[in-house]
Amino acid sequence: MTNTPSKIVYTARASVTGGRTGRARAESGRLDLQLDRPQEQGGKGEGTNPEELFALGYGACFQGALGAVAGKQGIDTSGSELDIAVGFGPESNSFGLAVDITVTIPGVDDETAQQLVEAAHQFCPYSKATRGNIPVTVTGKAA
Repeated sequence: MTNTPSKIVYTARASVTGGRTGRARAESGRLDLQLDRPQEQGGKGEGTNPEELFALGYGACFQGALGAVAGKQGIDTSGSELDIAVGFGPESNSFGLAVDITVTIPGVDDETAQQLVEAAHQFCPYSKATRGNIPVTVTGKAA
Protein backbone atom coordinates (compact mmCIF):
# COMPACT_ATOMS: atom_id res chain seq x y z
CA MET A 1 0.00 0.00 0.00
CA THR A 2 1.26 3.46 -0.87
CA ASN A 3 0.70 6.29 1.62
CA THR A 4 0.20 9.34 -0.59
CA PRO A 5 -0.53 12.73 0.96
CA SER A 6 -3.77 14.29 -0.23
CA LYS A 7 -2.01 17.68 -0.23
CA ILE A 8 1.65 18.65 0.09
CA VAL A 9 1.90 21.38 2.74
CA TYR A 10 5.69 21.55 3.01
CA THR A 11 8.61 20.34 0.92
CA ALA A 12 12.15 20.05 2.29
CA ARG A 13 14.84 20.46 -0.32
CA ALA A 14 18.53 19.68 -0.07
CA SER A 15 21.53 19.08 -2.28
CA VAL A 16 24.26 16.53 -1.71
CA THR A 17 27.61 16.27 -3.43
CA GLY A 18 30.18 13.53 -2.96
CA GLY A 19 27.88 10.93 -1.41
CA ARG A 20 29.02 9.57 1.95
CA THR A 21 32.23 11.64 1.86
CA GLY A 22 30.86 14.92 0.57
CA ARG A 23 28.63 17.74 1.72
CA ALA A 24 24.90 18.06 2.37
CA ARG A 25 23.12 21.41 2.31
CA ALA A 26 19.51 22.24 3.05
CA GLU A 27 17.97 24.78 0.70
CA SER A 28 16.83 26.76 3.76
CA GLY A 29 20.47 27.38 4.69
CA ARG A 30 19.91 26.08 8.23
CA LEU A 31 21.94 22.90 7.64
CA ASP A 32 25.29 22.64 5.89
CA LEU A 33 27.04 19.44 6.87
CA GLN A 34 30.28 17.65 6.10
CA LEU A 35 29.61 13.99 5.38
CA ASP A 36 32.00 11.17 6.15
CA ARG A 37 31.84 7.45 6.66
CA PRO A 38 31.97 6.33 10.28
CA GLN A 39 35.24 4.74 11.33
CA GLU A 40 33.44 1.37 11.42
CA GLN A 41 32.97 1.74 7.65
CA GLY A 42 36.53 2.83 6.94
CA GLY A 43 36.01 6.58 7.22
CA LYS A 44 37.72 9.13 9.39
CA GLY A 45 34.45 9.80 11.24
CA GLU A 46 34.97 13.55 10.86
CA GLY A 47 31.49 14.32 9.56
CA THR A 48 27.98 13.03 9.94
CA ASN A 49 26.49 10.21 7.88
CA PRO A 50 23.12 9.26 6.40
CA GLU A 51 22.29 6.95 9.30
CA GLU A 52 22.77 9.72 11.88
CA LEU A 53 20.68 12.09 9.79
CA PHE A 54 17.94 9.47 9.39
CA ALA A 55 18.00 8.80 13.16
CA LEU A 56 17.58 12.50 13.93
CA GLY A 57 14.74 12.98 11.46
CA TYR A 58 12.92 9.77 12.36
CA GLY A 59 13.32 10.42 16.08
CA ALA A 60 11.96 13.96 15.87
CA CYS A 61 9.04 12.87 13.69
CA PHE A 62 8.24 9.92 15.96
CA GLN A 63 8.28 12.12 19.06
CA GLY A 64 5.87 14.50 17.33
CA ALA A 65 3.59 11.58 16.44
CA LEU A 66 3.74 10.40 20.05
CA GLY A 67 2.64 13.81 21.27
CA ALA A 68 -0.24 13.84 18.80
CA VAL A 69 -1.61 10.39 19.68
CA ALA A 70 -1.06 10.83 23.42
CA GLY A 71 -2.65 14.27 23.37
CA LYS A 72 -5.85 12.76 21.96
CA GLN A 73 -5.97 10.64 25.14
CA GLY A 74 -5.21 13.57 27.42
CA ILE A 75 -1.67 12.36 28.16
CA ASP A 76 1.22 14.83 28.17
CA THR A 77 4.38 13.31 26.69
CA SER A 78 6.37 16.55 26.49
CA GLY A 79 8.75 15.19 29.13
CA SER A 80 9.39 11.94 27.28
CA GLU A 81 12.83 10.95 26.05
CA LEU A 82 13.35 9.05 22.81
CA ASP A 83 16.46 7.03 22.01
CA ILE A 84 16.80 5.74 18.47
CA ALA A 85 19.40 3.44 16.94
CA VAL A 86 19.71 3.10 13.17
CA GLY A 87 21.82 0.11 12.23
CA PHE A 88 23.48 -0.27 8.82
CA GLY A 89 24.83 -3.50 7.42
CA PRO A 90 25.00 -5.96 4.56
CA GLU A 91 21.71 -7.30 3.23
CA SER A 92 21.68 -9.77 0.33
CA ASN A 93 23.96 -8.21 -2.30
CA SER A 94 23.45 -4.64 -1.04
CA PHE A 95 22.98 -2.92 2.32
CA GLY A 96 20.04 -2.46 4.66
CA LEU A 97 18.90 -0.64 7.77
CA ALA A 98 17.32 -1.69 11.05
CA VAL A 99 15.79 0.70 13.58
CA ASP A 100 15.21 0.40 17.32
CA ILE A 101 13.20 3.12 19.08
CA THR A 102 12.86 3.29 22.86
CA VAL A 103 10.76 5.98 24.49
CA THR A 104 10.66 6.66 28.23
CA ILE A 105 7.44 8.43 29.22
CA PRO A 106 6.94 9.97 32.66
CA GLY A 107 3.58 9.73 34.41
CA VAL A 108 2.40 6.45 32.85
CA ASP A 109 2.96 2.76 33.51
CA ASP A 110 4.90 0.43 31.19
CA GLU A 111 1.74 -0.94 29.53
CA THR A 112 0.42 2.53 28.71
CA ALA A 113 3.85 3.63 27.48
CA GLN A 114 3.99 0.63 25.13
CA GLN A 115 0.47 1.29 23.84
CA LEU A 116 1.35 4.92 23.17
CA VAL A 117 4.53 4.14 21.21
CA GLU A 118 2.71 1.49 19.18
CA ALA A 119 0.00 4.05 18.34
CA ALA A 120 2.69 6.59 17.42
CA HIS A 121 4.33 3.96 15.19
CA GLN A 122 1.06 3.64 13.26
CA PHE A 123 0.74 7.43 12.96
CA CYS A 124 4.32 8.56 12.23
CA PRO A 125 5.11 9.30 8.55
CA TYR A 126 8.63 7.84 8.90
CA SER A 127 7.17 4.65 10.35
CA LYS A 128 4.73 4.48 7.46
CA ALA A 129 7.60 4.94 5.00
CA THR A 130 9.67 2.14 6.55
CA ARG A 131 6.84 -0.31 7.28
CA GLY A 132 7.38 -3.58 5.45
CA ASN A 133 10.78 -2.44 4.19
CA ILE A 134 13.09 -2.60 7.22
CA PRO A 135 12.78 -3.99 10.73
CA VAL A 136 11.64 -1.35 13.23
CA THR A 137 11.10 -2.16 16.90
CA VAL A 138 9.39 0.26 19.26
CA THR A 139 9.53 0.02 23.04
CA GLY A 140 7.73 2.20 25.54
CA LYS A 141 8.81 2.41 29.18
CA ALA A 142 7.60 4.29 32.22
CA ALA A 143 9.99 6.90 33.56
